[in-house]
Amino acid sequence: MSNSDKIRVFQVATGNLGTEMIGRIRNHRDLELVGLHCYSPDKIGRDAGEIVGLDPIGVIATGTVEEIIAARPDVLTFHGVFPDEDLYEKVLEAGIDVVTTADWITGFHRDRNHSHPSGRKVSEVIQAACERGGSTFYGTGMNPGLCQILGIVHTADVADIENVTVTESVDVSCHHSVDTWKAVGYGRPIDDPTIPDSLYKYTAVFADSVYLMADAFGLELDEVKFSYELGACTKDVDLGWYFMPKGSLGANYIKYQGMVDGVARVETHLEWQMTPHTDPAWNIKGCYITQVTGDPNIYSKHMIFPRKGFDLSNPENFASIGMTVTGLPALNAIKSVVAARPGIITSADLPLRGFAGRFNI
Repeated sequence: MSNSDKIRVFQVATGNLGTEMIGRIRNHRDLELVGLHCYSPDKIGRDAGEIVGLDPIGVIATGTVEEIIAARPDVLTFHGVFPDEDLYEKVLEAGIDVVTTADWITGFHRDRNHSHPSGRKVSEVIQAACERGGSTFYGTGMNPGLCQILGIVHTADVADIENVTVTESVDVSCHHSVDTWKAVGYGRPIDDPTIPDSLYKYTAVFADSVYLMADAFGLELDEVKFSYELGACTKDVDLGWYFMPKGSLGANYIKYQGMVDGVARVETHLEWQMTPHTDPAWNIKGCYITQVTGDPNIYSKHMIFPRKGFDLSNPENFASIGMTVTGLPALNAIKSVVAARPGIITSADLPLRGFAGRFNI
């Protein structure tokens, strides 16, 4: 595929995920990196390759929305920790599609928990910008995102479904995002009364993941119920990049349950540990699990292993696997997103090829 045939991509952010995606975009047969937007002043004006530890690639980081629009990309990929809805609106109304891994699936929790300065619902602002620009907005990732897609497809051979539960059972200590874990509450005393609200506020996108699955199943939910269990550190834990004192939050089990007539029908569970030294502790399985109760019953593990010869002696290399599986569902969907109708879309609106990877041949 020649460069003229490739989709022109302007990336936002070079944190953990964005750093991994610079190289992935460059090696993706569908995509051409034409720009990089950074929020940190010390990165602006530098080569994108240099910023992420690669050789120079000829793409210089910029810092304004006007420079994004002037570059005339086909799509903007957003990999910041939290959404930038002001940026989204300006880019979308300029006719540039947006694919984001930051906290967005259906818009439900953004509307419910994050007020927009205009007083309108965030989803209304985004949808209106799409309509003005004829552009498309799509949010995905590993979880929420691919995890729920796997949950849906695992029911293709099941009759009389009673319950579908997808579970992320992972050690999160390799995800070196201090801002994320401070926001969620890790490291605060286990009896800190602010923890439940923090857990909900910063994981509420998983309510969206339940609504996504319910939509695919044709289920009308009465509500999405949130519940949690907390694991307290049994000793001081110093990870080098993050410190959690004894008695602070170091693990959790969260449930988002889609309820119909008082019965949980569609669920997303989060079994997370920053350290195994907590009470209670959970049997972390290091994978994504789909369980379907029906006729027949289904139990499936989505297990992720490094490629052959991959050096796991460096913790940063191990962390890059998590960044890869978070970002690739977004990159691989770009071609389908660009071809999709204008407006906010979810994975339910994409064809099967929207979830396909690419052969390197």
